[in-house]
Amino acid sequence: MKIKITRSKKRSKTVSARQDGDTIEILAPAHLSDEELQPIIAHLTGRIERRAQKEALDDANLHAIASELNHRYFQNALHWASITWSMQQNKRFGSCTPIDSTIRISHRLAHMPRFVQEYVVMHELAHLLEANHGPRFWSIVEQYPLTERARGYLMAVGLEQLDDEA
Repeated sequence: MKIKITRSKKRSKTVSARQDGDTIEILAPAHLSDEELQPIIAHLTGRIERRAQKEALDDANLHAIASELNHRYFQNALHWASITWSMQQNKRFGSCTPIDSTIRISHRLAHMPRFVQEYVVMHELAHLLEANHGPRFWSIVEQYPLTERARGYLMAVGLEQLDDEA
């Protein structure tokens, strides 16, 4: 994206950003130097890009996966209040809060193979029945035939991320 900085003497403190097509316009006080603006611009453009990524994700796709798995492995016995993509999950691939039946799936899975997405959704659906990771939980999850393959894929992704951080 292109960055366009518009400075104004009328602005005294705040810096704001708005997207116009492929350009992000930064509205800033005239007295701020380019050096002072750089971290603010990085923060604001990051927020805009994350918002655009979230809007591109389709929660209906997750709901369809969950419904298909619910039908196939749970005979439509499970019910959830919501299943949504989450931009906040950078260490986990998914989470489930059984008390309110909400499931969140990390945005990082959006571009992974379908069988990996299905495995993570299956994992979170299993938490609706079993909150912990005990033997009963794993017997539920392992009904999904590609469990080991998906877990291996996620482990490899995790190792790649560790290599990138080093």
